[in-house]
Amino acid sequence: MTTTYAALLRGINVGGGRKLPMADLRTLLAGLGHTGVRTYLQSGQAVFTAAHGDEESLAEELTREIGKRFGFPVDVLVRDHAYLRAVAEACPFPAAGLEGRQLHVTYFSAPVGPERFAEIDQSAYLPEEFRLGDRALYLYAPDGLGRSRLAEALSRPRVNKGVIATTRNWNTVGKLVELTGP
Repeated sequence: MTTTYAALLRGINVGGGRKLPMADLRTLLAGLGHTGVRTYLQSGQAVFTAAHGDEESLAEELTREIGKRFGFPVDVLVRDHAYLRAVAEACPFPAAGLEGRQLHVTYFSAPVGPERFAEIDQSAYLPEEFRLGDRALYLYAPDGLGRSRLAEALSRPRVNKGVIATTRNWNTVGKLVELTGP
């Protein structure tokens, strides 16, 4: 039985940071025995089919192999189609009425509870808002992520301590559901 997954790489090919060409990522995934390998955009999304493993073991394998091949660490989350679709369907904001740049999902490596975000006074950031989901945080930022004060507060190291967190805009969320689907 094979399953289609999306690999979400954190912090590559953005700004002046770490560069990882998507062609090289496709080659790496194929070399690990995965099939149907595709990438989306240049900011660290790959889709592949695997006949073995689970989300956690596949993420660990990819993290290890990227470090070996490219010489720098990259946090990786791997999620299957069912999870990606469930996150999209559970969105608490009116996604259909918003621009893709206004709505974001932060995917986490483990469940996170409201106590993690207790120090953040949401009313101080209105009209920006966030809501928690299944290993996910939905962020409504009407002026986009780059201008969001709430996104800055949510990305502080002490807020995300102990988990991998990587954010995608709503257009990418939808595209990953599509690319991993049947």
